This record gives sequence, C-alpha cells and structure tokens, in this order.
Amino acid sequence: MRIVLQRVSKASVGIDGKVSGKIGNGLLILVGIEEADSKEDVVWLCNKILKMRIFNDEAGVMNGSIQDIDGEVLVISQFTLHASTKKGNRPSYIKAAKPKTAVPLYESFLLELENQLGKKVECGIFGADMKVSLINDGPVTIMIDSKSRE
Repeated sequence: MRIVLQRVSKASVGIDGKVSGKIGNGLLILVGIEEADSKEDVVWLCNKILKMRIFNDEAGVMNGSIQDIDGEVLVISQFTLHASTKKGNRPSYIKAAKPKTAVPLYESFLLELENQLGKKVECGIFGADMKVSLINDGPVTIMIDSKSRE
C-alpha cells in the first residue's frame, strides 16, 4: 500500500456536487492499493500513520501525533499512486489492485484507522469521481509505502 499523508487545517471531498466527507484540523490520506497488498500492510500503515509526529507542540516543533492533537482524518482512495512512468508519457496502472482486491483492503484500512483512532474516519467513495479540497498546513506532505519498511 502506498499513501500520501497531508497535514491539513481543513479538507473535504465531494461527489456529484455533494460533500461525502469533511474534516477540520488533521490528516488527509490518499491511499493506493496494489495486488500484492495484504491485511499486514493495512495494520502496519495504520500504526505508522497514527504515531507519525508531524503536528506542532507548544514550542512549534513537529512532535505530536494525530492522536496527541485529537485531530480528524479524511481518507481518499487513489489508484494513481501506483502509476508507473518508466516508459513513454502515458502512466501505466498495472500494479494497482483491481476492485475485487482493493475494496476489501480499503474498507479494512478505514476500519483499522477508526479502531486505533477511537473515532469516525471520514472518507470518499471507492472508485468515484471525487473533487478534493484542502488547505495543507505547513505544508507537510509525506509519502509512505508499506513495501519500503526498511
């Protein structure tokens, strides 16, 4: 699994002109799933995300986690995170998981985040044409790939 983690002061996702999910201070997480991913990747990523110290403490130092600040989380599925651009100018998405694999892992990711965070996680709709709005705070943007743990 591959994610792009953004510290935001607010974010929302719209589908067909209606807001599907919105948050205030917290994390916007774009998540891409590949065929080789498993529940182990889900658990590892959720642990990593929730312990990531990217929120400012009283001294203005990035020393707090999403749990420390009682922040909110918005998750958006994004298969294009697995784009291969090695050949030509048209990205290939051959490594991106098909819905049969991706949907259960995406739902598992949402549930695992909610369970560990102890509150509802906002989200888009898997496979929908979504419009995402955000105010990146910092900006702070971090990429994490569960296949690159070392």
